[in-house]
Amino acid sequence: MARAWSNEGRGPLYRLYINRLRRRLEREAVPRHVAMMIDGNRRWAKQLGYDSAAHGHRAGAAKMRDFLEWCDDVGVKVVSLYLLSTDNLRKRDSRELSDLIEIIAELAHELSHERDWRVQHVGRADLLPPDLARVLAEAETRTKGNTGLHVNLAVGYGGRSEIVDAVRSIIAQHDGEGGSLEELAASLTPEQIGEHLYTGGQPDPDLVIRTSGEQRLSDFLLWQSAHSEFYFVEALGPDLREVDFLRAIRDFTTRDRRYGS
Repeated sequence: MARAWSNEGRGPLYRLYINRLRRRLEREAVPRHVAMMIDGNRRWAKQLGYDSAAHGHRAGAAKMRDFLEWCDDVGVKVVSLYLLSTDNLRKRDSRELSDLIEIIAELAHELSHERDWRVQHVGRADLLPPDLARVLAEAETRTKGNTGLHVNLAVGYGGRSEIVDAVRSIIAQHDGEGGSLEELAASLTPEQIGEHLYTGGQPDPDLVIRTSGEQRLSDFLLWQSAHSEFYFVEALGPDLREVDFLRAIRDFTTRDRRYGS
């Protein structure tokens, strides 16, 4: 049975509550880097009675534009969006994958014209259809000089593959400099691996958010999230509200981060 749209979030009392939450956030306590795992798009489409998951993916993409604005407005500096994993490329049926690729390309193009945002593709471009790889590269080139919110689009992404690629890059660089494998083995550090990840040079995510109530990492930013805080939202991706986001940020600001201790 289709679920009716909620009117929550459209009234003046809701806006007053949103504004109060914003005012109470201390800018210096806001996470620098937020990673978002938007989940539940297909379930959302099914619950509303749509015959195609594309409706859910399109609604999820629209929500991600809202999410980026919310992050920008409270002072977040970097946002990573998990849009398409390497597993998705192998396991999704061809029709759904084709729709999803088209939606991601549209999103990347639109984000490259938003505010002063810088868009960066993180993932394996060689695994993607040429047209999608081209759109992502164009969005990255177009926004390279921007100084606003840094938006990572994880497309054709897998955390374990990223670590393998980083190690391969280190070995190739070391070999090019004439070093031996013994020397590399003795000198290799976590910091060195971090520099060669797709997100090299960026702060690791302080906060990882996942929608739809699922509580797993799904091969997303495995290395970078070693000391991240996690926040799970019950709402399906397209139903995420600004109040959900602000509560996640508020919860983050109250945590005592121990960084593994």
